[in-house]
Amino acid sequence: MKAMVLCAGLGTRLRPLTERWPKPALPFLGQPLLRYHLSVLKAAGVTAVGINTHHLPDTMAAVARAECERAGLPLHIVHESVIQGTGGGIRGLRDFLRDDDFLVFNGDILFPVDLRPVVAAHRASGAVATMVLLPMPEGESYAAVELDAGGQVRRIAGFGPGGEGLSPWHFTGVHVMSPRVFDFMSASGAEDINRDVYVRVMQAGLPVRGAQVEAYWSDLGTPSRYLATVRDVLSGRVPLGSLGVDSPLAGLTPTAAQAWVHPKARVAAPAELQGPAFIGARAVVEAGAQVGACVAVGEGARVGQGARLTRCAVFEDTEVASAESLTEVLAWGPHRVPAPLSGG
Repeated sequence: MKAMVLCAGLGTRLRPLTERWPKPALPFLGQPLLRYHLSVLKAAGVTAVGINTHHLPDTMAAVARAECERAGLPLHIVHESVIQGTGGGIRGLRDFLRDDDFLVFNGDILFPVDLRPVVAAHRASGAVATMVLLPMPEGESYAAVELDAGGQVRRIAGFGPGGEGLSPWHFTGVHVMSPRVFDFMSASGAEDINRDVYVRVMQAGLPVRGAQVEAYWSDLGTPSRYLATVRDVLSGRVPLGSLGVDSPLAGLTPTAAQAWVHPKARVAAPAELQGPAFIGARAVVEAGAQVGACVAVGEGARVGQGARLTRCAVFEDTEVASAESLTEVLAWGPHRVPAPLSGG
């Protein structure tokens, strides 16, 4: 089985970070976000992966090559000189994907889920596509996927034939598709897989199904959501066991204060670590610095003497100045991007 990871997005809500990294290449607790996707896909039986690129294509391709080589997965890359949307992006890998049912995975989520039951149910159903769904997150305004009592999708973000007694669900950004889906795509031009292609499938009377799962899910597409996901992982809210060696905490033993410190990091006495916190490889925390709850210090970063960090992420090779205080921000180079958190 093959899979595609959608990697062409501009990541405008995460600027200036996405001026350096496309979203699937963003470092997250010491490793590219793409590594988590590949771990989930490989566990689901995927044996080869395709991606589309547009924004920072050389960076995205280099990260994908390194991560697929690490995972032992052959990689196929298609570059979009003009961004084609989700439907057009999938269409661009038609020759790679058309031999069998395949998975599609959004590149900017953290979703450690077992997809094997979803794949099996899709194959048994005969559906053109299966959308992986969760209950609508509380307080969020994501567009709903509406199902009938039999589990068929009847409306997406208000588009589609509709019907009576429909229930709203949240789309995770993960699908299983039959190659028949290509029959409903335009020959060229940008289009959306959900609002354009699937609507044509439904209007033709063919099934698009929803598969409801129970798993942690987060969209890392904004600074606040990125930081909230760091908080959730470090606070133990995210089951990481299914990721095995690809877990960001694999092989690390937390201190009594729940700080995961990479063996190649250096924490000078008397720096204070009050976790949950993560200190990445080659990171340096200088004497007198205080690293508080829900802090991630990336690879090669330096936290200066007397600096105070709480609820923040410091990206790789970034220097936090002596006596600088950071709270609810993403720090990269000279940039301090506000990332206000709500809730616990």
